[in-house]
Amino acid sequence: AAMTPRLTAEFWVSAYLVRLRLADIMAYLVKRGDAQAGAVLVKLSTLDGQAQLFHRRFDMLSGTRLWEVLTQGPEAEIDAAVSRQKARDPDLWVIEVEDRAGRSLLDQDGLA
Repeated sequence: AAMTPRLTAEFWVSAYLVRLRLADIMAYLVKRGDAQAGAVLVKLSTLDGQAQLFHRRFDMLSGTRLWEVLTQGPEAEIDAAVSRQKARDPDLWVIEVEDRAGRSLLDQDGLA
């Protein structure tokens, strides 16, 4: 059976940023990671002092990747969590999304 090629982290990040722009959602690439295989964190700020931090994990049962909330709460705490992750993983990508309505689009088709 042929292997499905995995999207590179860089390609996924680029596509995600375009999709956010098309939805008029502000987003910034905070840290560029490893182009091929870097993990991606998405910080969602609702611009009210609160934020959520998402990471992608592999679901063993379904064999798929899915996004889940790693942590949430006051934005300063989320920023501290991002700093700890960056210190541990030099290949990490970090994207910051700002949306008062709390939209990250991570639940849309094609983004897992």
